[in-house]
Amino acid sequence: MTDKTLHIIGAGLAGSEAAWQAANAGVKVILHEMRPDKGTAAHQTDGCAELVCSNSFRSDDAQYNAVGLLHEEMRRLGSLIMREGDKAAVPAGGALAVDRDIFSKGVTDALKAHENITLERGEINEIPDDWQHILIATGPLTSDELAQNITRMTGEDKLAFFDAIAPIVHLESVDMSKAWFQSRYDKVGPAGDGKDYLNCPMNKEQYEGFVDALINAEYGDFKQWEKDTPYFEGCMPIEVMASRGVETLRFGPMKPVGLTNPHAPEKPYAVVQLRQDNALGTIYNIVGFQTKMKYGEQVRIFRMIPGLENAEFARLGGMHRNTFINSPKLLDDTLRLNTDKRIRFAGQITGCEGYVESASVGLMAGRFFAQEINGDSAQKPPHTTAHGALLSHITGGANAETFQPMNINFGLFPLPSDDLMRPRQENGRRKKLRGKDRKKVYSDIALQDMDSWIANKNIEAA
Repeated sequence: MTDKTLHIIGAGLAGSEAAWQAANAGVKVILHEMRPDKGTAAHQTDGCAELVCSNSFRSDDAQYNAVGLLHEEMRRLGSLIMREGDKAAVPAGGALAVDRDIFSKGVTDALKAHENITLERGEINEIPDDWQHILIATGPLTSDELAQNITRMTGEDKLAFFDAIAPIVHLESVDMSKAWFQSRYDKVGPAGDGKDYLNCPMNKEQYEGFVDALINAEYGDFKQWEKDTPYFEGCMPIEVMASRGVETLRFGPMKPVGLTNPHAPEKPYAVVQLRQDNALGTIYNIVGFQTKMKYGEQVRIFRMIPGLENAEFARLGGMHRNTFINSPKLLDDTLRLNTDKRIRFAGQITGCEGYVESASVGLMAGRFFAQEINGDSAQKPPHTTAHGALLSHITGGANAETFQPMNINFGLFPLPSDDLMRPRQENGRRKKLRGKDRKKVYSDIALQDMDSWIANKNIEAA
């Protein structure tokens, strides 16, 4: 063992991607994963990069969507997560969703086969003094003892918020005389045909009865730490959304726009959507329906949904604690811990939110370590790229006093020049670009700058 070995704690999306990137740069990597020796509240397997909350990487549109742009940048940087995600894709409209098992197996097999990567099982509770290069990528389900040690290392007093899991339904139990297949606006994605979601319609009476049932359902007991822990807005339990007002769900996961019910002429008042969860197309998850309801209540209330009256569930919803550090306060601009330069953090523990964002931060951390171990300085991606914008946000762009997990979005990008955002019209006047035109400017700049950066750094896609 030499002091040039990179120890990565956590084989989730961030840790797996970091290991791949560093190993491809010639660095010896030991990837530590506590499963199956110690499980978590959400994982079901011992596979690397297991997806637990959803199977969707969200939009794959690289021109008009920030997360789709992040997808494309990662592909150009030789991402293992995107490579295996593309291989395991299932129909999901304009989104990239994957078969969880095929995806995790692909990532695990690739890591095990790499000559520079050793996968070691067993929990790491504290950082050994003789490790010189350490990446903590333990994600939202960091073990209690390690979380306590991170708290001591960082001087923080709170590292947690709630995350949630949506239920999964067996397709054969859905009443197709009421439900139908259609993507919103018939949009076709990477593995789809415009009929990628299963839609269950509700009229006004059914919807209001459903909302009332959600609000008055029985929920699991909250432990003290749960009572003191905030929800993350991007993974809000369905019952919490319902409690914010009777119309909230109709403007959230149950919005009826872009859909036409072939079974009835009237427009649905609300629609519950289910998304394919495996390559066989036998199970579907209920989109946006993460919940803290007791299991019996979930079965009772979700069977109120037209088409799901006899639904059989492959998995019911649940909630677990999520962990993140105050990255703008604690990390430098290459993800190193200010108080211990041996250590970097990556993934959701840094306060990025989402599978793709988590993997992209792991990608950057793996490259930073490889550059340093190979005798170079860490080279950050341009701040005009999705990677650079996300890195800037979590390491200094956000207010450390109010820092909360964040998905990638164009609001994190620096503003392009006025000439690009307000082009001169034929009459000589300037008109501000809006909507898709504005987003495309961000994307065009990002991909152009990413390509230039890759060329200058001689980065090769694996």
